[in-house]
Amino acid sequence: MLWRILTAMRLRCPRCGRGELFPRKRILLDFDFRMHPRCPSCNESFYREPGFYYGAMFISYIASSFFSLALAGACIVFLKMPWEWAVFLVGVCLFLGYGYLFKLSRSLWLLLFVKPAKTR
Repeated sequence: MLWRILTAMRLRCPRCGRGELFPRKRILLDFDFRMHPRCPSCNESFYREPGFYYGAMFISYIASSFFSLALAGACIVFLKMPWEWAVFLVGVCLFLGYGYLFKLSRSLWLLLFVKPAKTR
């Protein structure tokens, strides 16, 4: 299961682990959210049904909330930063990483519904 989660974090196909989910590989400031319709490696379909990826919004919300609380808390407690600056820093980090967070949440959501390929 750990290998599958690491594969999802690398934005790879949850079935074979080799094919790319998205054509672009940029992480920061990437607002191109097009996905491949099928895995280039194993031909697994990435489009299940209309509205399938609505559940990924919940994963994105949870991940961004935990990240925001952890970063703001660390800045305030350990760096003795004023809370206004900590909130500003969290906003900048979320803006820069929004593209990756969007893609990661889709990848993790797809991971929940795709069975891995059988290994020998």
